[in-house]
Amino acid sequence: MAPPILILRDIDLSFGGTPLLQGAALSVSPGERPCLVGRNGSGKSTLLKIAAGLIQADSGERFVQPGVTVRYLPQEPDLSGYADVMAYVLAGLAPGDDPHRATYLLHQLGLQGDEAPAHLSGGESRRAALARVLAPEPDILLLDEPTNHLDLPAIEWLEAELRGIRSAIVMVSHDRRFLSNLTRATVWLDQGETRQLNRGFAEFEAWRDDILQQAEDERHKLDRKIVREEHWLTYGVTARRKRNQRRLGDLHAMRQARREQRRPTGDVKMTVTEGGLSGKLVVEAKGITKAYDGTTIVAEFSTRIQRGDRIGIVGPNGAGKTTLLNMLTGVLAPDTGEIRLGANLSIASLDQRRESLDPNITLSEALTGGSGDRVSVAGQNKHVISYMKDFLFQPEQIGTVVSALSGGERGRLMLARALAKPSNLLLLDEPTNDLDLETLDLLQEMLADYPGTVLLVSHDRDFLDRVVTSTITYEGHDGGGGRWLEYAGGYSDMLVQRGLLSQDAAPAAAPAAAKRKATAKAKSNNGRKLSFKDKHALETLPGRMETLQAEIGDLEQALADPAFYGRDPLAFDAASARLTVVTKKLARAEDDWLTLEMRREELDGGSS
Repeated sequence: MAPPILILRDIDLSFGGTPLLQGAALSVSPGERPCLVGRNGSGKSTLLKIAAGLIQADSGERFVQPGVTVRYLPQEPDLSGYADVMAYVLAGLAPGDDPHRATYLLHQLGLQGDEAPAHLSGGESRRAALARVLAPEPDILLLDEPTNHLDLPAIEWLEAELRGIRSAIVMVSHDRRFLSNLTRATVWLDQGETRQLNRGFAEFEAWRDDILQQAEDERHKLDRKIVREEHWLTYGVTARRKRNQRRLGDLHAMRQARREQRRPTGDVKMTVTEGGLSGKLVVEAKGITKAYDGTTIVAEFSTRIQRGDRIGIVGPNGAGKTTLLNMLTGVLAPDTGEIRLGANLSIASLDQRRESLDPNITLSEALTGGSGDRVSVAGQNKHVISYMKDFLFQPEQIGTVVSALSGGERGRLMLARALAKPSNLLLLDEPTNDLDLETLDLLQEMLADYPGTVLLVSHDRDFLDRVVTSTITYEGHDGGGGRWLEYAGGYSDMLVQRGLLSQDAAPAAAPAAAKRKATAKAKSNNGRKLSFKDKHALETLPGRMETLQAEIGDLEQALADPAFYGRDPLAFDAASARLTVVTKKLARAEDDWLTLEMRREELDGGSS
């Protein structure tokens, strides 16, 4: 491997006396593609700014090889002071850079260049900033949440563009699919320190969970040892006082070690406040149409949404996702067609732009509505500080104004407000913006257990695959404006059904999604007997899954050898590729077995 062209070593940084980074490190070689992951507030953006030379660390070393060019994409681009978008993008070029590439990138990103910065949306500002950092084709790209506020076509275009450039890229993103598709190494920033995995993000979460489990095991062992020593201290020290003073000192040292032992950052505790049970039918749309100024936004769309459905709505910006959502919930009347809403609907919503947040009120006022210090959650009155802690806010933030919160904190605040409202229908418009991966996991689990119905607008492909039972997608470009179609399953299932993705290339379904699909398939086969082929599969699949699990274990053990790559790079690559194939085979086998087992139970239950 070529020597690094960017090195951060032993980086320390504190704000207000609280350490944010402690001995953090980052090394980037030519063409390398690491991602930087960690909880919101862990210091990812700060470390990226130190790498860009925008922030000076308290101590440590920053080295950039002479002649190397670095470009940084901030989370919130500032276009003020520029006459138009083109002037902003061209200002990022160095002498000798090709201005035609800037024009090409702007057009690819849906901008003309003559737009006034003051009138740009968040997504348009992000596109302009991407053109500015990509145009020079720098040696190193530092990208902070590059997919935020982009629609799916733009995200997929960006992936293709980044694959084709020579630059080394360091990425911070909450978009799992984006990271899995592009990264080759993962740097985990946790409680100020960095750990590196020399594999892409797709393998990070299992590696991280192993580390956290090992740490938990060590804590458990230390706790048990302390209990034993405290028992001895109570009953044995008196008779052997002089001889055992050293043992007593060891106990004090263990207690000190236990107090100082690092624990994982706290988790968000999400509890949704359930409204009364809605009717079985939630929404029925028959041939609804909507047009503005002669342009058809929704044309002859029909659907039937029942209690417990999780519906994803996807499409490019401007296609009319919000218009469709508003019609389905009765906020907006269709021009033609009929909308029928079910009985006893209690709706809670999460606004994409966080517009319902008054920037001048405090965190406490935003959660309580300005009335007292209590929040009603799931039928219980909680003190506002207790509810703040559930969403990782510190007690001292109770008087912090909304405008001073970070993007991730505003996202968590909006979730806290939405989940505290009694509901049986959740409307989530881009809920994943600015949320870290762990919070996304918890949101997914909460939605899986939510007894009501969910309508979700999102550009996060992985989140859609993990959450939704069907996907409504915009297809106006294929058959005229305003054409929307509904597909069973998540985003990847939709692509397979449209012939845009092969079944083998589709990501394995998340457990909750696989269970929902298996349940739906079992119901559709109610009253039928298992065929001989199904019975044979049900008997043989457990053995096949065991064989695949054993092969995965062998491959993971081989790949865990730090000397493997240096000894035989080709064999290492072959083993990595084989691990990907076998893991997908195991996921399919588990999904098939779960489907058949649930169908068998359904048939057995029906015949008893």
